[in-house]
Formats: sequence, C-alpha cells, structure tokens
Amino acid sequence: MLKETLDFLSFTDPNVRYVVIGSVILGASSALVGSFAFLRKRALVGDAIAHSVLPGVAAAFMISGVKDPLILIVGALISGWLSIVMIDGIVRTTKLKSDAAIGIVLSVFFGVGILLLTHIQQSGNGAQSGLDSFLFGKAASLTPDDIWVFSSIGSFLVVIIFLFFKAFKIVSFNPDYAQTIGLPVKFIEFLLSTITVLAVAVGIQAVGVVLMAALLITPASGARFWTNKLGKMLFIATTFGVISAFVGSYVSYIAPNMPTGPWVVMILSLLTVASIWFAPKKGMLARLKTRRENQNKILTENILKLFYHLGEKKEDFEVGRSQEILLENRDFTEVELKKGLLKLKKKNLLRNKKNLWYITQSGLSEAKRIIRLHRLWEMYLNQRLKLEPDHVHNDAEAIEHIITADIEKQLEKELAYPEKDPHQSKIPYNDN
Repeated sequence: MLKETLDFLSFTDPNVRYVVIGSVILGASSALVGSFAFLRKRALVGDAIAHSVLPGVAAAFMISGVKDPLILIVGALISGWLSIVMIDGIVRTTKLKSDAAIGIVLSVFFGVGILLLTHIQQSGNGAQSGLDSFLFGKAASLTPDDIWVFSSIGSFLVVIIFLFFKAFKIVSFNPDYAQTIGLPVKFIEFLLSTITVLAVAVGIQAVGVVLMAALLITPASGARFWTNKLGKMLFIATTFGVISAFVGSYVSYIAPNMPTGPWVVMILSLLTVASIWFAPKKGMLARLKTRRENQNKILTENILKLFYHLGEKKEDFEVGRSQEILLENRDFTEVELKKGLLKLKKKNLLRNKKNLWYITQSGLSEAKRIIRLHRLWEMYLNQRLKLEPDHVHNDAEAIEHIITADIEKQLEKELAYPEKDPHQSKIPYNDN
C-alpha cells in the first residue's frame, strides 16, 4: 500500500492527474454553488435537477452523435433549466406543494432519460459506449477534454459567485428585503438557478445523477455547523469538497474495484457526520456540554437561593443547614442536592462542617445577585406588563438564570432601583 500511495502522490500517472484534478474541480464548484441552494432551502431542487439532466444528455448525444462533453453539458443545461421552469410552474398554477412538484418532475424526467438511454444502447451506435456512466459517474475515466471543460465551467462559476456575492447573500437569506432595496431579485434567482444547473451538469460526470444531490448539498450541510458567516461557510464547504474528491480518488486508485464517485460521497458524508458531532459550538457534543453546564448552573443557583430564603426568614445567614432541611424546603432529589452542594463547595460558595452546610460570604453575594434578578424581573412584569403579583413568579424563576449584567443594569435604571418586589419582599442590592 505504501508504494501505491507514493505512486498516487507523485502524480506521474496521467490518469491519476486527470481524475484528481477533475474530481477536485467538481467537488469545489459543487460545494460553492450548493451552499446557496442549501441556504435557500432548495436542496431537493438540486436532486430534481440532477435526475432531470439525464434526458438532456441523451438527447444531446442523439442529435450530435458524439460524446463531446461540452455538447452533453449544453443538453444537460437545457434539460435542467426546463425542470426548474416546470417545478415553478406546477407550484404557481396548481394547488400542489413544492415537494410534490419536485417528485413529479424528477420521476418523469428521469424516466424519460432512462427510455432514451435504452433506445441509444439498442441503436447500435458505437459511440454510445460509456454513456450510461452518467447514471453512476465516471470519475475514474476522465479525459483531458473533460478537464478542460470542467476547468472552464468551474472558473465561470467562481467568477459569477465573486461578482454577485453580496446580491446572492441577501437574496439567499432575505429575498423580501432584497426586493425592498431595489435588487433585481428575479435576475439574481435566475443566475442562482443557472449556476446550480451548470454545477449539476458538470458534477454528474463524476458521481452520476443518483449521488449528485449529495455532492451539491452535503458540503454545505457540514460547513453550516462550523460558522454563522457565509464567507467562512463557503470556504469550509469548498475545503470539504476538495478533501473528499482527493481522498475518494486515492481510495479508488489503491483499490481499483472501488468506484471514485461513491467514495467521494462517502468521505463527504463522514466529514458531515463528524461536523454534526464535533463542531465546537453547534455540534452535538458541544450542545450536550452546554446543556449540562446550564443544568448545573440552574441547580447550583437554586440551592443558593434556598440558602438565602431560609436565612431571610430568620434574618440569619450564618446558620448551618442539613441536607434534610434543604430537601424539605425545595423540590430537589437527593442525588441532585448532593451534586449541587459539592459543586458549590468546590467554588467556595458553601462550606461543610459536621454534616451541616454553611453559605460563605462569596456564596451570599452570589445568592443576593440571583434573588435580585428574580425580584427585579417580577417588578418589571408587574409594572410594565401589568401582570398581577401572583402571575409573575414562574416567569422570573425561568429567566433569572440568563439575565446578563447589562440587562440587570437596565432593569435597575428603568425601575428606579425599587426597594421591594410585587410581593413586598426586599430586593437585595450590593450594599445591602
């Protein structure tokens, strides 16, 4: 395997160069264009276009009689555009939803494409050999002519995206706003649809019509977990497309029985699954960590509140509390309470002595802060939203854990530093 790897990385074999370069161009251009389709929530339209270009490819071959990649792409472009027009027309003129329209157009066009391919195969035309590879891709047999066409179209797509980036961004996120500021929304949508069809027409030669939707949408789906900025998303999606194309080509080289296109999609899928789980802010593990931290924060703050309430009743915050007393006065489970007490002890907010728990000075200051936020919010709901005092506690109980210091200052200023909440309980400030 080492020898094969070194041979692959040396790029001395012309076939390796063609496959890698062609796959990388297709992966990168599809990822760029697919990101806008993903943001416009038109992922299924990409799948419909991928299946709908097949009759265009077959018809272009029947008319020209040759497998010139440029002629076949022109046929695919016309067929793909016709499918978009038909989908929009069905949605606009009937009561059918877009998913039904996509299903109808996809199946009809794909069926017609299969019929035309079958007719071509039975016609005896010797030039039709390999035409059926458009169904599953033919990345492992790309030619210099294919590379030239792919490079030209890929460069054209990059130039269009660069020139209209800002307009594409606005239309993808908020077409209504784009309309109000005078952007030619119809023309921009026409461009987006055109580059989508072009990317699909080129991409099917690597992975085929069956897997083209994955090449178009999967990079954007994975990249979305890493950033909220479109520029970074396009870069990450393109990187995913390039990596998957390179690795897929490598796998098919060291294992000749492995097809390139499906392996490109497999690597893309692995990258996306890894993004779903391991992305630093939006990944599943990060969300689980954040959820656990929030649960611990709510638990410890509720325990500190309990210590404050018990001390407030007897105006004595230095009395020790047993776990039994704490459980009687708040609906904790024993496991939750022990967990929270240990966390607070670790932060020096509570201390333990002879099975009794005492709140420290730092813990008392933190407890005052939580109580202050709770009672300020109750006051806000009562004064500004005119809610009755017996209707504000639950809302305050929920939001007190997420009120920031800036919001706290705004509440204090707007409410003129009230001394008591709607229940006539004292609001503890830092100097109390």
